Amino acid sequence: MDASPPRHFLQFSDFSRDEFDYLFERTRWIKDRFKRYELYQPLRDRTLAMVFEKASTRTRVSFEAGMNQLGGIAINLNRGDTQLSRGEPIEDVARVVSRMVDVVMIRTFEQSIIERFAGHSRVPVINGLTNRYHPCQILADLYTYMELRGSIEGKTVAWIGDPNNVCATWLQAATIFDFRVHVSMPPGYALPADAGDSRHCVVFDDPETACEGAHLVTTDVWTSMGFEAEKEERQRAFEHWQVDATMMRRANADALFMHCLPAHRGEEVSADVIDGPQSVVWDEAENRLHAQKALLEYLVCGRLGSEMQ
Repeated sequence: MDASPPRHFLQFSDFSRDEFDYLFERTRWIKDRFKRYELYQPLRDRTLAMVFEKASTRTRVSFEAGMNQLGGIAINLNRGDTQLSRGEPIEDVARVVSRMVDVVMIRTFEQSIIERFAGHSRVPVINGLTNRYHPCQILADLYTYMELRGSIEGKTVAWIGDPNNVCATWLQAATIFDFRVHVSMPPGYALPADAGDSRHCVVFDDPETACEGAHLVTTDVWTSMGFEAEKEERQRAFEHWQVDATMMRRANADALFMHCLPAHRGEEVSADVIDGPQSVVWDEAENRLHAQKALLEYLVCGRLGSEMQ
């Protein structure tokens, strides 16, 4: 066995700009073959373990379908299906599972859980979502923007609403790709102290002003998983932070709208925006599949030579 430690993707900043450029090129190539119905199976006889402590639609389907399309198999593990529900230490689960599979994807609550797992894993670990970060979502979002509009360098992304895990990951991406994020959230909600530098992140009290000149406007639900007890309080606090047609008119004329889904029309976004001509949420959702296939390929196979392209 190779003695070098495995590469993990636990937060967006784990990879360099050069690695992301490679991943996006692989995403384009893999997606192109997929659209032409051309078989591509570099992960034959490889196994992905998917560990879910949080509910999922897009993460479950995109990783499972993606692994199958690459020739491998995916095993779905919910907390209740494993000894985690009976108190087995996460470190012991990592030691065992990583001797049986080739890559692990975990969707859980605290970032420390996935970091502890990765610290004792012999194979790559992917963050499918934690309360702190959602790197696979931003991998797909960035690819979608570049696919439709070209380079994001120097552009402006407006984040409207809850400064959650997706927002925090956008801020990491801004530093790597050199674009700016305008963040607007209600009083009483704030970005973490380490969430971004002043060159790449500007906070606005007024959400319409935050959208001024933006090339991409994006948001998420007001109440993320794990915060259900705050739902009524959050609905009152975020009432004026709904992305609507007025905000989109403040953005650049060809600005895109994104949402990681699921969406609540009439809450964080109006129906005419998410179902309107500037919305690319369905392309964004599909690209989870293609970007994560490139990620799986890279973590399991490494950087491929020109003969595989």
